[in-house]
Amino acid sequence: MNIFRFAGDMTHLFSVLVLLLKIYATKSCAGVSLKTQELYALVFLARYLDLLTDFISLYNTVMKLVFISSSLAIVWCMRSHPLVRRSYDRDQDTFRHYLLVLGSFILALFVHDWFTFREILWTFSIYLEAVAILPQLVLLQRCGNVDNLTGQYVFFLGSYRAFYILNWIYRYFNENHTGRWISNIIYEKSNLQI
Repeated sequence: MNIFRFAGDMTHLFSVLVLLLKIYATKSCAGVSLKTQELYALVFLARYLDLLTDFISLYNTVMKLVFISSSLAIVWCMRSHPLVRRSYDRDQDTFRHYLLVLGSFILALFVHDWFTFREILWTFSIYLEAVAILPQLVLLQRCGNVDNLTGQYVFFLGSYRAFYILNWIYRYFNENHTGRWISNIIYEKSNLQI
């Protein structure tokens, strides 16, 4: 593993911890898009299907489990926790996120490396993650007032993507160029806007 991937993983983990801290400390999810959190949960569930069949490393397995469980915990808190769910602003979080899911899935059916069930879902997760932040950004724009922890969450989420761009550049020059390059290049280019 290279330093850019590790830094990306740790920054992503830190962004999740910041968001969980905000939700649990304030008992509020004000300014947080449930739709973005649902999209991230779907991203990790679709991407990490190999968790059931393939073992790569302990680090890899632990990180997959952490990202799946933390994204599901955030969605659960926002939907079900008695105090937190009252602070969710459904009227402001109106982005049509199902269009992102549909568009990502259709794109994955046509632009992928191999036509297998797991590959299509993995590619779908790549495309969906590239746009999953959009409901959060639209919500922040509508609210206008961003609290410190929500702003830090979005900043660290963007930093995570920046480290992964560096990861793919590093891997391009230092590893064999087989497999998944089409979807990864498209994915990283789409994240340059964030």
